[in-house]
Amino acid sequence: LSIKNTNNFVNNIRYLKKMIFKYGIDHLTVDKVIAIAQGTLKAVLTQETIDSVETCRLKVEKMASGNKAVYGINTGFGPLCDVQITPAETSKLQENLLITHAVGVGNPIDKELSKIMMICKVHALCQGFSGVRLALIERILYFIENDLLPIVPEQGSVGASGDLAPLSHLFLPLLGEGEFWIGKEIKPAKEVLAQHKLKPLTLEAKEGLGLINGTQFILAHAIKGLQKMTYILDLVDVAGAMSLEGFQGSASPFKEALHKIRPFKGNVKVAQRIRMLLKDSQNVENHFECERVQDPYSIRCMPQVHGASRNAYEHLKELAEIEMNSVTDNPIVLSDTEAISGGNFHGQPLAMALDYGSIAASELGNIADRRCYLLLEGSYGLPRLLTSGGGLNSGFMIPQYTTAALVTENKSLCFPPSADSVPTSLGQEDHVSMGSISGRKFNQILGNIEKIIAIELMYAAQAMEFRRPNTFSPIIEENFKIIREKVAKLEDDRVLKDDIYAMISLVQNKAFIVH
Repeated sequence: LSIKNTNNFVNNIRYLKKMIFKYGIDHLTVDKVIAIAQGTLKAVLTQETIDSVETCRLKVEKMASGNKAVYGINTGFGPLCDVQITPAETSKLQENLLITHAVGVGNPIDKELSKIMMICKVHALCQGFSGVRLALIERILYFIENDLLPIVPEQGSVGASGDLAPLSHLFLPLLGEGEFWIGKEIKPAKEVLAQHKLKPLTLEAKEGLGLINGTQFILAHAIKGLQKMTYILDLVDVAGAMSLEGFQGSASPFKEALHKIRPFKGNVKVAQRIRMLLKDSQNVENHFECERVQDPYSIRCMPQVHGASRNAYEHLKELAEIEMNSVTDNPIVLSDTEAISGGNFHGQPLAMALDYGSIAASELGNIADRRCYLLLEGSYGLPRLLTSGGGLNSGFMIPQYTTAALVTENKSLCFPPSADSVPTSLGQEDHVSMGSISGRKFNQILGNIEKIIAIELMYAAQAMEFRRPNTFSPIIEENFKIIREKVAKLEDDRVLKDDIYAMISLVQNKAFIVH
């Protein structure tokens, strides 16, 4: 090989190394989990991880065969923790655990959530403190890599001792029980395993508990929500900037000097982004010295409101990434003789942060709805209801009813489940997190926010039409063009349903330029 080719070869190897995630050793992030789930990042077991898993397994086997009662290894569970189990009963005990705890109800969760749950569970088991066999981990990896995604009902977890019901459904197929998604169809696990020439596994000491004790249902919802919120946070700045352009608002509230003296990270970032989004806007420049003293808060206070939501997002992301690199089952195996029954499975650390994230997401919709209303009022050269033919035409009056309804729905979803607790397990589990509900509501709110922002973008584009021949910043002009490719300027009343759905599709498919 020439030196040039050798260098290319070395660079390619380095690139390939970057594309591999090592379970149990490497650090998971939101982006990495999503990349593994979508197949753009390869995850592998290293020899170091294998050695760690097998060493921990030997410790469990030693305890299982001993006379000393060790919770979950040779005893019953929950209120039956004082009942010791013989070695001969161990396998039945662990399998009974999955079967009896698979009591979830409701619609199945999204397929990708099931996959994310398995990815996070494998990473936790590979830390070397759970004591499961390597064969069990390898079977879950086979499910992940072959898109064998178990059916998991959305309801039934109280978030401590972890997500017992959803994780039981997730791993029933290991036993040949439960169901898989095969395309859009639901197939019995036993039938699918047979097609893949796989025999159901027999669980051994500690394995049932290692599988279903944990926070992976809560965590998967946090990861999915964070992925969605990343784009929403950027897009709401774009929508706000476009509404500012349509309203001919002032750029002064976004000056760097103003935010240096109250330097919350989120506020500073949003102000910087609004400045970027308005750069080289003729529309803004033409009204730099206008007689208006100040704009309403929904325009003027975007850094403070959008920024506060960004601060909450960063907090949730930090905690979620700690959780996805943690061991959350129980008991935790520390030595040949010590397996501590603690509370690492308790979902409160994520539950509270998810509730905070829900409020943060909801506020993005709240302020966006206010901007929609503002653009309808007919101020500063805009026609009322954003139509020149008011009276005969209702213009954009009614879509704001939809944003108002969605905003109120989100407010009702902001009740914090983490503030509630209903005792379970005969009082043994007398305080639970309800974090699974927090995670589900967080994602519901984000889904509503996408619809609200879609309507605001449609309103902003209509308002901008009345500011021509002024031009806007390059990035705003590009986004205006994206909207107009799907939704025409409203001249006379027409059915707006298709326009709204087209806008929602653009938002959900991340069609807008946000940087």
